[in-house]
Amino acid sequence: MNENSNENSNAGGRLYGVGLGPGDPSLMTVRAVEAIAEADVVAYHSARHGRSIARSIAAKHIRADHIEEKLVYPLTVETTDHPGGYRGALNDFYEEASARLAEHLDAGRTVAVLAEGDPLFYGSYQHMHKRLAHRYPTEVIPGVTSVSAAAARLGEPLVEAEEVLTILPGTLPEEELTARLAATDSAVVMKLGRTFTKVRRALERSGRLDEARYVERATMEGERTGQLADIDAESVPYFSVAVLPSRIDATVPERERGEVVVVGTGPAGPLWLTPETRGALAAADDVVGYTTYVDRVPERPGQRRHGSDNKVESERAEFALQLAMRGRRVAVVSGGDPGIFAMATAVLEVASRPEYADVPVRVLPGVTAANAAAARAGAPLGHDYATISLSDRLKPWKVIAERLHAAASADLVLALYNPGSASRTWQVAKARELLLEHRTPDTPVVVARDVGGPAERVRIVRLADLEPAEVDMRTILLIGSSQTRTVRRGDGEEIVWTPRRYPES
Repeated sequence: MNENSNENSNAGGRLYGVGLGPGDPSLMTVRAVEAIAEADVVAYHSARHGRSIARSIAAKHIRADHIEEKLVYPLTVETTDHPGGYRGALNDFYEEASARLAEHLDAGRTVAVLAEGDPLFYGSYQHMHKRLAHRYPTEVIPGVTSVSAAAARLGEPLVEAEEVLTILPGTLPEEELTARLAATDSAVVMKLGRTFTKVRRALERSGRLDEARYVERATMEGERTGQLADIDAESVPYFSVAVLPSRIDATVPERERGEVVVVGTGPAGPLWLTPETRGALAAADDVVGYTTYVDRVPERPGQRRHGSDNKVESERAEFALQLAMRGRRVAVVSGGDPGIFAMATAVLEVASRPEYADVPVRVLPGVTAANAAAARAGAPLGHDYATISLSDRLKPWKVIAERLHAAASADLVLALYNPGSASRTWQVAKARELLLEHRTPDTPVVVARDVGGPAERVRIVRLADLEPAEVDMRTILLIGSSQTRTVRRGDGEEIVWTPRRYPES
């Protein structure tokens, strides 16, 4: 119960926002019935045909001596000749409707505004509330929402444990729906009707269509439930919802072939995951990867986790493909982007063997270490740049040195990955020596360690002052070109950027 006791409220009547629940009158709360009984005026919204679902739910509690205020919407579709468009027309309607209710309240009458479901959950009452609650004593009486009713009618858990429930209006753009459906655990999509075909496409594109349930007029006459994929779009009314129930203990269909999805977790924790990656991780039966990256993935009941050392990429890839051959959906995780010095190549190399030719493999991008470090420092990658790994574990140092010379002589900004480790201690010093053949000692260098993590440290130093002992495997180096600039801002922060325009030779 939400009580508004504004000290500046008029000495007039009292306003109730009354939640009626999803449709079955027996699901009205005791307090909702009491509020209607206390009211002098009962108000409710209706379409132009005059019928009101809210009134029909509360009908047996409306007395002959109640003053009824029918708030009739001026339009039902988003087409109007109003100069302010659809929203302008509705705003004028809400202003006029709230003014009518204010007349009753000023006269000392108690007004109960009826609302299907909950008054402040996608409800029309909220527009009255925003215009009147600060002026009169107000009580909002919550009601059972269509979300809870739909889950109850399906008889399936909506969310369990640490699962996240996302509630979406079907009126969102299709791309937005797709991204949010891919990223969440459970979901309810409201306001179907004319949006149903778009919502169905979004569920299919996000890989969630097989999970989706359909509920129409929950708890009301004409109720219908079923698999959303089987519903005819022409038969869908506005009062229907799409439901993605809990995945925990959900029945997993038998699969002859699973799939492998290689995903990038970004440079650090969940803030760096894309919606597509979140969805793939949530849908996976198994998570495979270097233990440090596996630990970044939220644990889910029933999901198997397979962590391993960071030097067994090929073995890890084969293990993932073998799981997929047994019908498992496998997410192979990498830090940053999986296609940049990471697991995508290792998986695709093994997947190219004849025995794995029929296993589907997808690669999902992630925020790269270079992009993350650049954003923290300013915009050092604002012009052409090259990405080079200083690790000589998989290629000889001679090749690395040749590439450093070539990229530096072309005056490219350089993103140097894997610059040093416990067993590789001399490469940074050698790279600095090579680069100083082509760069001035004042060339800006971004030294970024653990970007996005608890030990994040990003500094800008001169190339001549780059200290190899301060660089390890959790560090990335961004070496400026001849055009890269550093600027100290008014707040004292130093930023680095490379101009978009390169000077004429």
